[in-house]
Amino acid sequence: MRSYLTVLKVPGALAFCAAGLLARFGGAMMGIGTVLMVSGLYGSYGMAGGLTAANSVAWAIGTAYLSHLVDRHGQRKIMLPAALVSAVALAAMIALALLHAPLVYLFICTVITGFTGGSPGAMVRARWNYVLTSSRDLHTAFSLESTLDEVTFVVGPVLATWLATSFNPATGLVGPIILGAGGALVFYSLTATEPKVIPLEKHDHESRRFLLFYPGIAPVLGVGTLMGCIFGSIDVTVVAATSAWDARPLAGLVLGAMSLGSAIGGLLYGSRGWSSPLWRRFTIGVCVLGLLVFSFLLADDPLILGICGFVAGFAIAPTFINANGLIGHLVPPTRLTEGLAWMGTGIGIGVSLGSTIAGHFIDQYGYHGGLQCVLIAGGVACVVGLISAPILKRLTQSPQTGDPAREEFEVDPGDS
Repeated sequence: MRSYLTVLKVPGALAFCAAGLLARFGGAMMGIGTVLMVSGLYGSYGMAGGLTAANSVAWAIGTAYLSHLVDRHGQRKIMLPAALVSAVALAAMIALALLHAPLVYLFICTVITGFTGGSPGAMVRARWNYVLTSSRDLHTAFSLESTLDEVTFVVGPVLATWLATSFNPATGLVGPIILGAGGALVFYSLTATEPKVIPLEKHDHESRRFLLFYPGIAPVLGVGTLMGCIFGSIDVTVVAATSAWDARPLAGLVLGAMSLGSAIGGLLYGSRGWSSPLWRRFTIGVCVLGLLVFSFLLADDPLILGICGFVAGFAIAPTFINANGLIGHLVPPTRLTEGLAWMGTGIGIGVSLGSTIAGHFIDQYGYHGGLQCVLIAGGVACVVGLISAPILKRLTQSPQTGDPAREEFEVDPGDS
């Protein structure tokens, strides 16, 4: 734990870390909050999944675009007004849902909400990269952020479920407005730790090409997309399963159990250094997660489903830590925020696909149809991870020695 305290003592670090945590809570509550609202007020899991998908796709596209602008103009100038627009659009969607307005209007609002929401997690990680110089400290900081990501997914779904089931199905989305907008206002007001903008004329030609064309980025983002499919499918499936078991209020706790396992896994993983190659740890993490989700087939009540999710969660945060480390190694420093945000874009697209497909399968076959979507996404992620392993190994080898290169966000070999 000493390593975490060390990075948090850096001037300004605790403030932007805490504010970034609040800003991220909105994203953790959007998925299940939307499913609970639409399924409760409109009676359709398919439409709930479609609305969640629209938000995720808009968020994925908007995040990529906004992060590109941030690298050119700065975080506060771009993201502060965008976060406020996102909060207003979400408030409008809640009001329209309570009035039982046609779903097309809800789709418009959720697209605006998603497109302007941005990725607070990528902004926080960019600040860590700006204030820290040691690769070991960066590894610790990125591990801390992955753990905090999971904390939001432990608390967020539980809070959203409690609000939606205790008051009104739409109140589960009130939290993202208050926490997301409030956290963003504080975070983007902290200008001392905001990364400096590098003028465009100082960028070389190589750093200006489309980010997905950098070698190795596509398979890493592909795995992120498939992991997003798992999460999107699970969101809808857990709500449907707990409803079928007459335990709908427990949906948030079940989802929170998976995130709790991920938070613990990330905290333990980041508390030490690793000498094994980054590409190998990434591949192992993907395969372990893909295999563990098959345990969901054993679940026939909320307790067992929560236990299975808790165990599977241990592989989530470490895999994302390694994915972010690979991205930091594969893209130039001038594109770091954009590169990290593209990881979120891949996840967002995956969530949209997973929630949409799972929602329609649930409408036709019950929650078992949603579970099949989870298992398929996990299996394909394993295949992609194994196929891409040789590529990532080659790209992270030192051309002089053939030994693992020192990754920007990893510790040096021998530190463990």
